[in-house]
Amino acid sequence: MTKFFASRPNKEPKIYGYTETSDEFDGLIKIGYTARELKERLRELEGVRGPDDIKKIKILFEESSMRNDGTFFKDYEVHKILADAGIERVGGEWFRCNLDDLKSAVIAAKERKFLEVERTFNFSMRPEQKDAVDKTKNYFKSYTSVENRTPHFLWNCKMRFGKTFAAYKLAQEMQWKKVLILTFKPAVENSWKEDLELHIDFKGWQFISNKTKSIEDINQKDPFVCFASFQDFLGKTKAGGIKLKNKWAHNVEWDAIILDEYHYGAWRDSAKELYESEDKKEQKESIGVDMDVWSEDISPLKTNHYLYLSGTPFRAIESGEFIEEQIFNWTYSDEQEAKENWVDENNPYESLPKMVMMTYQMPESITQITDTGEFNEFDLNEFFKAEGKEDEAKFKHENYVQQWLDLIRGSGFNNIYTNLQLFENKPVLPFDHSRLKNLLNHTFWFLPSVSACYAMKNLMMERANFFYQDYEIIVCAGTKAGIGVDALVPVRQKMTEPLKSKTITLSCGKLTTGVTVKPWTGLFMLRNTTSPETYFQTAFRVQSPWTIGVENEPNKEEVLKKECYLFDFAPNRALRLVTDYSCRLNVGEDNPESKVEDFIKFLPVLCFDGSSMREINAQEVLDFGMVGTSGSQLAKKFESARLVHVDDITLKRLMANKEALDTLMKIEGFRNLNSDLEKIINQSEKINKLKKESSEKDLNPKKQQELSEEEKKQKSLRRKIQEKLQKFATRIPVFMYLTDHREETLKDVITELEPRLFKKVTSLSVKDFQLLLSLGLFNSTLMNSAIFSFKRYEHASLHYDGFTKHNPKEIGLFDTKITWDEFDPSEE
Repeated sequence: MTKFFASRPNKEPKIYGYTETSDEFDGLIKIGYTARELKERLRELEGVRGPDDIKKIKILFEESSMRNDGTFFKDYEVHKILADAGIERVGGEWFRCNLDDLKSAVIAAKERKFLEVERTFNFSMRPEQKDAVDKTKNYFKSYTSVENRTPHFLWNCKMRFGKTFAAYKLAQEMQWKKVLILTFKPAVENSWKEDLELHIDFKGWQFISNKTKSIEDINQKDPFVCFASFQDFLGKTKAGGIKLKNKWAHNVEWDAIILDEYHYGAWRDSAKELYESEDKKEQKESIGVDMDVWSEDISPLKTNHYLYLSGTPFRAIESGEFIEEQIFNWTYSDEQEAKENWVDENNPYESLPKMVMMTYQMPESITQITDTGEFNEFDLNEFFKAEGKEDEAKFKHENYVQQWLDLIRGSGFNNIYTNLQLFENKPVLPFDHSRLKNLLNHTFWFLPSVSACYAMKNLMMERANFFYQDYEIIVCAGTKAGIGVDALVPVRQKMTEPLKSKTITLSCGKLTTGVTVKPWTGLFMLRNTTSPETYFQTAFRVQSPWTIGVENEPNKEEVLKKECYLFDFAPNRALRLVTDYSCRLNVGEDNPESKVEDFIKFLPVLCFDGSSMREINAQEVLDFGMVGTSGSQLAKKFESARLVHVDDITLKRLMANKEALDTLMKIEGFRNLNSDLEKIINQSEKINKLKKESSEKDLNPKKQQELSEEEKKQKSLRRKIQEKLQKFATRIPVFMYLTDHREETLKDVITELEPRLFKKVTSLSVKDFQLLLSLGLFNSTLMNSAIFSFKRYEHASLHYDGFTKHNPKEIGLFDTKITWDEFDPSEE
């Protein structure tokens, strides 16, 4: 198992300065860079200058050139600062200066004070970044306006793709001059600002935001980028109008609006309020998925292009918001495969660490104190529940949390796992395994609440926990920690000399998206979440590259972080989310097991099941993630609102089909369908009109009340239709239990093999069913996933002692088939 814990190079970047004792070097200092021991570096000079000259060398200065954020600087940056200050350069790396001058220059380099006059980023696009720029540019250039709509394009790219740099390169290629970046997570501002201001390719571009310069501070004839949060730009006056300070932005015709971290804001009311009709907003709230793209007829912001950026835009893709030609995909698996298959020396992916997931089944002595949780499993939110503020915060189950803190550092393991007989089966524990512990000098702990973060720090400060007191404990939670990008500042300040210091950052939401903290190597998932977006957006925070420079090779770097780690203590939940995430990444593949296998090939999963720890395969991931849950929870997949589509486009399609309406209205529950549809569409138009008036002028209280009432009516009607369609989906498991057909797809079984049985179970005729499918009312991708999960669960529950209910050559899902070997490789 040691193959998963790569050793870190025993090197540290540093700036050094020395002089020589002979008179001719009086007042001169040689300033250099090395990542090795300085004496080792100077010994190399012996072969060139001879031992007598080396004896004359007097070392004056040696200090780490690693910044608190994990970046480093080299000697040429110090040289530039000294030269800009008017200090004489007498040749090569020799300067006529004193020690205080050198110390001041190093401090300036660490604090980036020189970066206002010097751009130091000089990296180029990786192949996939160039592909994204080229595909997007070609789409925008060839776009033919449909109904006066602005072109939209989505980058479905994993975290750490380099979206800011690639987006700016697209702006250059498109010759854009005015770019607006909107985000739901203002903490990402640092990344956007640094790439624009520090990279040599963007010289001449200007950056404005509410924390930097304003529009009045720049030359508007030169290209500029405006960074803003949805919260700020969507904020309204008390009367419902646009904030006065933001009105200038509504008068600009932007070349492009870039919507960053789209997975956060895209389906929330506050995030689309300026852009889309209220019917879509209410609809998403009701069914939990994205609907159509921005409604430009009501948008007060004018632009010629929209670019959407997200590492997890699953809802937008599943809802059909973007068609294939409007999406560029780049997944974690794509990245790691490119890294593995690169044949030349200069591998651009070498610095991107491999991720390893480690899950632990907690002993019954600990799990029994929590409620059963959502999936009848260890409830992390209950386990880490805390009350009180700051220094007074305390865990409800403090004694058990203390046991857990002891456990992860290997203390009292055999006392906790009382049924474990063999000591050699002890799992690899984060702060017990010597090599792993040395890699985890800086970790991020994701907890359920602000109180839990403070309670954890308070418990760690107890006398018994001297082990954790070797770490700087950083609480990044609550208003005291700062808002947005401000929350990042104290974390970096306390991470002094990252190669020598040790930190644990505690958070319940801050810094979980869009930020880069290079020294983080491990993430502890200590809270419940059922969202793969939230889970993996947070998890990939630790996958940022961390490198140091190589001497005498200005364009080469050595990797400090080859692997990073995700620790989870609710295995079923973790592996269910792995299944969900990997299945939604690859929309072109039908077989869930193939999707999971592709994903865990590069993200190995080590699982401690209470007796031993080992790497598990794709089938086992599926069994943990799908079968490991209860039958009642599995059945809830068929109650999901995401299985049905009731957006305006689908409902308009339904209204336009008289035969469809007549047929559906024969079915019980749908007799008032026609009038309900008309009301929804009419209300959409009315809401659109009111929203448009809201963007142009402040609505009076009466109009505001009218808007609110229309929204409520529309939401109620849409839910009625949604619930009626869901009733059909909830009857599918009953039908699957009753039919003996397993090889055919469910669609074929319904329409050709068992139409009478289907009518009895669902009250729908085959014609009714085919009509629903033709109107696009069902999400076939999610239906396939739900049926696969159901059949996997059924097979496992019946497969005792060689007994199985069915043994077909193929397994039929909703509208596709997979082979038996694909369904259950263990049977080979």
